[in-house]
Amino acid sequence: MKVREITIYDLANELKLSTATISRALKDDPLVSKKTRKRIFELAEKMGYRSNHFARNLRSQKTNTIGFMVHELQSSFINSVLAGVEKIATAAGYDLIIAHSSESYDKEVANANNLFHKRVDGLIASLSFDTRKMDHFRPFTEKSVPVIFFDRVERNSDYSAVIIDNHKSGYQAARHLIEQGCRRIAHVTSSLVRNVYAERFSGYRSALEDYGITYDESLLIVNDLSEKAGIVSAEQILAMQPRPDGIFITNDFVAAACMLTLKTHNIRIPEDIAVVGFNNDAIGHLIEPALTTINYPGEEMGEVAARTLIDHLNGSSNISNISTIIINSGLIVRRSSLKKGVGR
Repeated sequence: MKVREITIYDLANELKLSTATISRALKDDPLVSKKTRKRIFELAEKMGYRSNHFARNLRSQKTNTIGFMVHELQSSFINSVLAGVEKIATAAGYDLIIAHSSESYDKEVANANNLFHKRVDGLIASLSFDTRKMDHFRPFTEKSVPVIFFDRVERNSDYSAVIIDNHKSGYQAARHLIEQGCRRIAHVTSSLVRNVYAERFSGYRSALEDYGITYDESLLIVNDLSEKAGIVSAEQILAMQPRPDGIFITNDFVAAACMLTLKTHNIRIPEDIAVVGFNNDAIGHLIEPALTTINYPGEEMGEVAARTLIDHLNGSSNISNISTIIINSGLIVRRSSLKKGVGR
């Protein structure tokens, strides 16, 4: 049987005080004497009273919640972003409501509607693979609820975004492989509809062009970001004639699965095929040889997104004046790509 919630009326009746006095005391209002506040707090604890923050927030038109909507949760990068968002949000007194789309546009639409009706004060989001349009975010802007995107964003939109320079990062990864002597470089990536993968791909192509290497479409492998994708990609690479001497893979987890599969077929890394990943996930330290990668500072990205949103909510800045915030990233060189370092 459901236990009835204790209310301020119960406390007032027990202590023979007005509900106004009880309400002020529970807010630690100095107009109520310390002695009376002490009596009220002691009774509230004894009776199991819980403050109705939800009702109070509705009256003030605030819920002190922020929506965090992402395409997946089984990702070290997303978890690091979440850690950054949570750090800033908690310090500012906001709770998070987390939703994930499982890479489904329809689920993303449903999640956006759900968060809107839960009256979140603001929204931080990263788009799914197949997001086709942005209409489901319009209710937020119509109600002046700030929205900021990170990582996977719609570049030709009016929304604020926190990203890295994916083109530059893709260029750095490919250039590093070229400088190690690679001339036939495969690129393993995901949906080129999304900005992150399209821009990394364009950076890869720009590096090839700058170094006089003709782009070969047969060296492009597009799949999802699963372990299976890494295995399938490795099998496709093994079947290529001639085989690539370098691979740029836009996800460390996929890169690790690809490397393990190549090694079971007696491919030496980096001697036969040099490998560069992306994200600087923990798995890069665990795989042998350790994975060269692009550092993707997820926690910093989460902190910046949350701070930008909360500064807007507090009135200290205006998110509509902020277009794109670019977080620094960079190449981390490890053993998996060092063809010129072999034997040293």
